[in-house]
Amino acid sequence: MPKVDRLKIGSANRNRIRPKRRACPGFRLGLLSGLVLTLCMAPASAENVQSVRLGPDGRFFVNGAAIFPIGYTSGPTLGAIAPTGRDGLAELKREGYVFQLWYCPPHTWGPEKEAQLDSLVKLSETQGTRLVISIPDLQAIKPGDQAKIAELQRVVKKYRNSPAILFWKGEDEPQWGHYTPEDLRIYYQTVHELDPNHPIWITQAPRGTVEQLRPYSQFFDIGAIDIYPISYPPGTHSGIANKNLSVVGDYTRIIADATDHQKALMMILQICWSGVTKPGKTLRFPTFPDERYMTYEAIINGARALVYFGGNVHGCWNDFDTAYGWNWTFYDRVLRPVLDELRPDSPLYPALIAPNSTLPVKVDGAGIEYTVREAGDFIYILASKREGDTIEATFSGLPPNVTGGDVLFEAPRKVTQEEGRFIDWFGPNEVHAYRFRRH
Repeated sequence: MPKVDRLKIGSANRNRIRPKRRACPGFRLGLLSGLVLTLCMAPASAENVQSVRLGPDGRFFVNGAAIFPIGYTSGPTLGAIAPTGRDGLAELKREGYVFQLWYCPPHTWGPEKEAQLDSLVKLSETQGTRLVISIPDLQAIKPGDQAKIAELQRVVKKYRNSPAILFWKGEDEPQWGHYTPEDLRIYYQTVHELDPNHPIWITQAPRGTVEQLRPYSQFFDIGAIDIYPISYPPGTHSGIANKNLSVVGDYTRIIADATDHQKALMMILQICWSGVTKPGKTLRFPTFPDERYMTYEAIINGARALVYFGGNVHGCWNDFDTAYGWNWTFYDRVLRPVLDELRPDSPLYPALIAPNSTLPVKVDGAGIEYTVREAGDFIYILASKREGDTIEATFSGLPPNVTGGDVLFEAPRKVTQEEGRFIDWFGPNEVHAYRFRRH
């Protein structure tokens, strides 16, 4: 992973120095669609850029502070209002360090799309939300295509210093889309040469083996896989034998192995997707227990950020959602209760941004997956159960100087540990988050 240097700068949006346009000769650029641009803008000020660093353990840091990013592909459109009466993007921001993907459909990048992006960047700067820019026309550039290289350089220079920018998005699902790893090289090198403060994110499809995916990892900093297992019949999106909810954990491990555990990981999880909305398909959504399990399953297996896909899929909207232009029904009933557990003011959040612990905790229980984190005076164990029977699992290896045993978000329930050992029940696809205090 290339080093992303941290730039020590302020972050107050209200003090941002806005760039002034300057007179300069325009240039002509032929895009895939044949659009011609005549654009020239002075570089933005670097005063309030968000400097994003990825730790060697995969954690995300912004201006030196550890964060757990939550993203949407995509969020409400520019100017859309949530049912609360607030701006839609501002409403989502209440759940933490929030970003959304801005996606320009292939063969459409030009002045009109750039003006839309400019407006969204301006709004995001004002309200403190973050953006990831994805322009497919500029992602898989062949050697010698100087026009596209020049346009990518211009775009990166224009937006790199905006405090709204969090990452850059590279080619989507390149292995499944039959792009070679080399097709990603020019984008990766060009962005990093011009912008040392924002890493590059690539999402792979739930297809391909670890060995097939591994060569792509040299050309991204943040690896992800999208996996949407909720459908009729179950698991039609999965490309491996496991069609159950636990496939989320399987694919998290696959992308981790494909990067040799050297990259930051995100997982793209389901709100709704085309596989349940196309003709002949039956619409199906995750329930709260489904969404909660998938969320924790990704975290337990190594994800240090999460993205939720499909709030903008029209085929998944009811009349209420159609009126507001986003799937607020699912958000209010299912997703927000899950994200409430991951908020920065949640009792769990210190564990989400902490490194993995080296404590010798072990578990005796079929299908139990877990991770251990330490933050301040607390030890956390996040544990989930794959499909199968309801069981009692035995955890051991906690240090002797711990008390408590809160089961977070299940109050007043607790577990009792003796000599570093405790027992608890798990049903299929059930999650428990434990917190113990050191003396």
